[in-house]
Amino acid sequence: MHIERVPNRNSPPAVLLRQSYREGGKVRKRTLANLSKLPEETVEALRILLKGGTAIKTLEDAFEIVRSRPHGHVAAVLGTLRKLEVEQLIAVERSRERDLVVAMIVARIINPGSKLATTRGLNPETCVSTLGELMGVEAASEDELYAAMDWLLERQENIERGLAQRHLQEGTLVLYDVSSTYFEGKTCPLAQFGYSRDKKKGFLQIIFGLLCNAQGIPV
Repeated sequence: MHIERVPNRNSPPAVLLRQSYREGGKVRKRTLANLSKLPEETVEALRILLKGGTAIKTLEDAFEIVRSRPHGHVAAVLGTLRKLEVEQLIAVERSRERDLVVAMIVARIINPGSKLATTRGLNPETCVSTLGELMGVEAASEDELYAAMDWLLERQENIERGLAQRHLQEGTLVLYDVSSTYFEGKTCPLAQFGYSRDKKKGFLQIIFGLLCNAQGIPV
């Protein structure tokens, strides 16, 4: 293929994209496209490319990168979460609360931080990934995240029951362990004074446990 300029009397030459081919031992041409309306720089770039050259020296010459948001790690974690049907385990029907909870789970894995930091990571102006856009929670506030955690707490028994049905069978071996951490504050109803594994005397303690099946899958 090549570009050919064909004189056009009193008008500017017609710029045609043509292809040469053989027919009956003769070389003939056929027009593939009329490029006359294209900008001159575009025609020239195409001409260079057709001759095997490089019309654009570098990728930066082609376009300007204004902003780039990491996406691969979000897609990997969110894809795995959905493959495990975690969303259906949290709640069968999609809701704003479920989307916020899922976003917090993914954020905890890829970029752990406070709830305030998480909201900043979701906001379009300060985001650090595509998570907020994918989950539709770009405008989530810190209060919304805490409210979603309260909503999740109400579903704890149903979630644990669903996990048990998936991963436990009658007479199966289960693994159970407990640990504790100190609590800075006076208002948590779960916290009490007791032995501190962190050697933090005078602080309230919270004891928590984890039940897993024989393969280590949390229930």
